[in-house]
Amino acid sequence: MADSEKKKIPTPHIGAGEGEIAETILLPGDPLRAKFIAETFFSDVKQFNSTRNMFGYTGYAGGKRISVMGTGMGCPSMGIYSYELIHFYGCKNLIRIGTAGAMVPSVHIRDLVFGMGACSTSNYQRLFGLPGDYSMIASFDLLRKGVEAAEKRNLTYHVGNILSSDMFYNPEMPQAGLSWDRMGVLAVEMESAALYSNAAYGGANALTILTISDSLVTGEATTAEERQKSFTGMMEVALDVAASL
Repeated sequence: MADSEKKKIPTPHIGAGEGEIAETILLPGDPLRAKFIAETFFSDVKQFNSTRNMFGYTGYAGGKRISVMGTGMGCPSMGIYSYELIHFYGCKNLIRIGTAGAMVPSVHIRDLVFGMGACSTSNYQRLFGLPGDYSMIASFDLLRKGVEAAEKRNLTYHVGNILSSDMFYNPEMPQAGLSWDRMGVLAVEMESAALYSNAAYGGANALTILTISDSLVTGEATTAEERQKSFTGMMEVALDVAASL
């Protein structure tokens, strides 16, 4: 880490000092999910952040030092936290563990989805000023390790394109052109496009592992408490990946 960047920590959004965050970090959107993971899966846990109630912890799991921190909702929030983690705290492997809505009939409630790529309705990636449309993709190494971990745990999973949407409550407007599901997009969430963009820019590895919490096809949905505490499959897969690095 450059001396100029060391001087910027703690940042306006993360209260950790130098060396308090591991190179591999799990990133749930919900800070209470971060707290649950630290209390359930980590040993020798130390909290490194409570700024803005975005709880962050570092501990040990699978013999490896690993961190976990909430990121909030949407590309701008993920963009802030992932940028600071990469550029100011030296994080090399960032694994988002979140929830998503299924967009195709073959993806069901509680299935896992690995985001091989992330389409987006956000303007986030365009702000990099590239002379075209950038394709946000996962780290193949992390993706391969995640799929292997899901198979070992006999979990139902899907690998493919996901959508990072800026809107949670979509107004009912006439559909213009093709729908996302017609192009094979499996599920919709709100953060991965920013995470993958920042990881590419910062030379880091990133992967999104999602649990389907509701279905835009069937209308099924899980509760907030279930999303916070019971989606342990993706947490265990993420920890398997982290422990293998």
